[in-house]
Amino acid sequence: MSWAAWWVWAIAAAVLAILEVLAPAFVLLGFAIGAGIIAVLFLVGGPLAAWLAGSVPATLVVFAVLSLAAWVVLRKVFGVREGQVKLFDHDIND
Repeated sequence: MSWAAWWVWAIAAAVLAILEVLAPAFVLLGFAIGAGIIAVLFLVGGPLAAWLAGSVPATLVVFAVLSLAAWVVLRKVFGVREGQVKLFDHDIND
């Protein structure tokens, strides 16, 4: 049951955050935030943590949903800004 240990999820979050530095696209950062939230849930405990510890698929689904939500928030906050992408209306060779 190492997948239900909080420190496993914390290490996964740290590794994903470090990998985000190497490939910045907010994708791995979303996964890191999701893993961090799962780590906090297992660390704090309670009925939700007990339910998640009893089911690997439920843990992975909650992790996926949290990661997707984190990615959407990051994309909204830090996404492509107005004027960041240059568009050409004509051929630049003319």
